[in-house]
Amino acid sequence: MREFDFVVIGSGIAGLTFALKAAEHGRVAVITKRKGVDSNTAWAQGGVACVTSGEDSFALHIRDTLEAGAGLCNLEAVETVVREGPERVRELIALGLHFDERDVSGHRELDLGREGGHSKRRVLHVHDMTGFEIETTLLTAVRQSPNVELLENHMAVDLITAAKLGFATEDHCLGAYVLDETSGAVETIRTDRLLLATGGCGKVYLYTTNPDIATGDGVAMAWRAGAAIANMEFVQFHPTCLFHPHAKSFLISEAVRGEGGILRNAKGDDFVARVHPQGSLAPRDVVARAIDAEMKRSGAQCVYLDITQQPRAFLQERFPHIYETCLRHGIDMAKEPIPVVPAAHYQCGGIRTDIDGATSLPGLYAIGEVGCTGLHGANRLASNSLLEGLVIAHRACAALIASRSPAHPSGAVSLPEWQSGDVQNVDELVVIYHNWDEIRRLMWDYVGIVRTDKRLQRASARLRNLQREIQEFYWNFRITVDLLELRNLATVAALIVDSALSRKESRGLHFTLDYPAMNDEAFRRDTLLSRS
Repeated sequence: MREFDFVVIGSGIAGLTFALKAAEHGRVAVITKRKGVDSNTAWAQGGVACVTSGEDSFALHIRDTLEAGAGLCNLEAVETVVREGPERVRELIALGLHFDERDVSGHRELDLGREGGHSKRRVLHVHDMTGFEIETTLLTAVRQSPNVELLENHMAVDLITAAKLGFATEDHCLGAYVLDETSGAVETIRTDRLLLATGGCGKVYLYTTNPDIATGDGVAMAWRAGAAIANMEFVQFHPTCLFHPHAKSFLISEAVRGEGGILRNAKGDDFVARVHPQGSLAPRDVVARAIDAEMKRSGAQCVYLDITQQPRAFLQERFPHIYETCLRHGIDMAKEPIPVVPAAHYQCGGIRTDIDGATSLPGLYAIGEVGCTGLHGANRLASNSLLEGLVIAHRACAALIASRSPAHPSGAVSLPEWQSGDVQNVDELVVIYHNWDEIRRLMWDYVGIVRTDKRLQRASARLRNLQREIQEFYWNFRITVDLLELRNLATVAALIVDSALSRKESRGLHFTLDYPAMNDEAFRRDTLLSRS
């Protein structure tokens, strides 16, 4: 059994920011199932939404966030993240991150972008690779910290709780079982302060902008441990994923529309302008549904994002990664529109937390996309997620340091070693991969941008059968990363479906043909699920 003062599961902006701050107060383990750089953060193109301009204000940023959230935002969370954001961004800059600047009348100032739902330019960016630059900056600092141990190629299997061990006292988190992917051994990690920062669950859908690591691990583990889960029906579909047979999950940043890009159908019509006054810069839920409706109406496989009115030199300077990727696939965005389709992008729900990241299970915190503070409500405002990761990581560390009296001091509880099945049947791998594909296609077809109760019920019935099959594999066979991810995917898929079935209205990212209107009287509340 290994012990740490703090354990972080996940290595994106939220987890690494917390680890750096916690390292000033004790020994920290950062557990990540691939390399440290493999995170949703590293794939973020747009930037960090933050009030830094004299033309902007906290009140405007708060208003834009609340409007996008369709009546479900937690006002305290919104105000806290927006108002504390600038200081957290300054700390990031102090670590060595350089946001893009521009020359204005002989002096340099931040080059602020604009994205859907924002009334002002407020998105700080590093060209179109902001997330990658943030990730590498934080990872460099973490690797240099003597108090942080980065455990790469280690995947958390499950949380260890007092209830699971049969203690009669109040339930709380005691640590986690972790699979060393190199040796195949499962290690017991003991801590009184465990923080989940595992990102989202985009891979639960057939088409997603997320990397392969986004399999909902944190939400699934927290659910099995008994923590409350909130608002999982609100899955954000990014309107513009590159439509090309050889371009896997490549996002075309919303910043392209912020710089004048217009969504058009095959005839060249600006079809989004017919459904919202902001046109292509409407909130993401509106744009994604407009694209979905246009594709169904016309039978087209995609729509087109047209930014040919901008000079080639501007596109190469502002969007170098997008420009080169499109060109590599035979698309010259300076001369022709980019074919795009919506794809699963962001999990607005998650493990329910307070504004400090504390969950309903004592000793367990969740920050970043895996947590649900209520900031995003029913639809996330573009580029608010990286800001939330910075702010809640800071607050979580401060809260844990302030409450230095854990329920069970380290060493007071002896944790049992992991017990597992010891059979490895290669033939069963075919079943694992088949189930993985079935879940993702089922979710895409039945639990996508537009839903019905009938489709959701079909998905629910099939998922229950799949969960029983997967659970049998889990207990009888030696665990692997593939099996663990499949187990987590099935769990999160069922949570999304159960949440969607319980919301008998359309709001934000949850749109159902059976209840197309918003119902504030009955459903202006969070959807809460808990095993208890």
